[in-house]
Amino acid sequence: MISFTPTDEQTMLIDTIRRYSLNDVRPAAHEADESGDLPEALVRTGWEIGILPGSIPESMGGFGEASGAVTGALAYEELAYGDLALALTVLSPALAAIPLVLDGTDEQRDQLLPLFLDETPPRVTAAFIEPGMFFAPGKPRTTATRQNGRYVLNGAKATVPLATDAERLLVYAWNEDAKQVDAFFVSANQDGLSVGVREKLMGVRALPTYPVTLDGVQVGADCRLGGEAGLQFSRLLAHSHVALAALAVGVMHAALDYAIDYAKEREQFGAAIATKQAIAFMLAECAIEVDATRLMVWEAAWKLDQGEDASKEAYLAKRYADKAVLMVADSAVQTLGGHGYIREHPVERWLRNARGFASFDGLAML
Repeated sequence: MISFTPTDEQTMLIDTIRRYSLNDVRPAAHEADESGDLPEALVRTGWEIGILPGSIPESMGGFGEASGAVTGALAYEELAYGDLALALTVLSPALAAIPLVLDGTDEQRDQLLPLFLDETPPRVTAAFIEPGMFFAPGKPRTTATRQNGRYVLNGAKATVPLATDAERLLVYAWNEDAKQVDAFFVSANQDGLSVGVREKLMGVRALPTYPVTLDGVQVGADCRLGGEAGLQFSRLLAHSHVALAALAVGVMHAALDYAIDYAKEREQFGAAIATKQAIAFMLAECAIEVDATRLMVWEAAWKLDQGEDASKEAYLAKRYADKAVLMVADSAVQTLGGHGYIREHPVERWLRNARGFASFDGLAML
């Protein structure tokens, strides 16, 4: 049975992240978007909350439960409520840590998981997305071919977060021999791996992302996530879908709250615009979308925690969230009228950020 009441521990985590989002992140988000740079101290504080270590089970050195997808979804929503670029930056180490928890060998976990339990964020990221409109997560064009006991990687990746600072990348590729998607840990200084110029994004402009090219990059067989068994890609993709949908709920929730507050304060013809039927009905529709998406996220996360196949629920939550977050963010802009198009109000930034969710595959993991 699904419970809609957070535990005491979850409530404490939600309250902590909400205070951080409102008191620290919101005041810095506009300038970060304008400059394209997040204050290092702000990112460090977000890391120190311990969201990722709390997602690593105690049996693997963390302090989380055996599976904490619901807790992760709650935390991700609150973090995105402050700012999506900050959330994706703070959570970027999870792109490698969660796959390790789910599919790593004992040796890989023993070697790498301690990196994610340190006081400072590890310099690790993942290369998942590929350039081009025909990118299919289940059949990437980047290939891995086994030669003389090693794997040779060739291909191009895009939207790789924090790539220039990374010491190690988890690269997803199509394993030509096993005929499945696999992931490989690659050192940033590996021959054949090159990082391009920082991408200029429409939204999440404070998140540095880069194209990465792999030209004959050779890695040992021990660098294959999961060893000879490989990974369970459908399960991994479900964890990504739920994470992104939870982040979308955070953006939606922020936009709705801001629009409601504005509508209550803004007066026209002697009355608050919130009393106007057109505005009230539009905001009511937004509230329905926020709650509907949140419930879909919780259902998918709950199934993940039960060890069940949540591929369908996670996919539906992600697809629904992609559309709902755009609708709610756009409605918030409409509520503010001309002010909604002014950059000093966050709704235009939230709308730009919302537009990216449809192409953010693999950019978050819980």
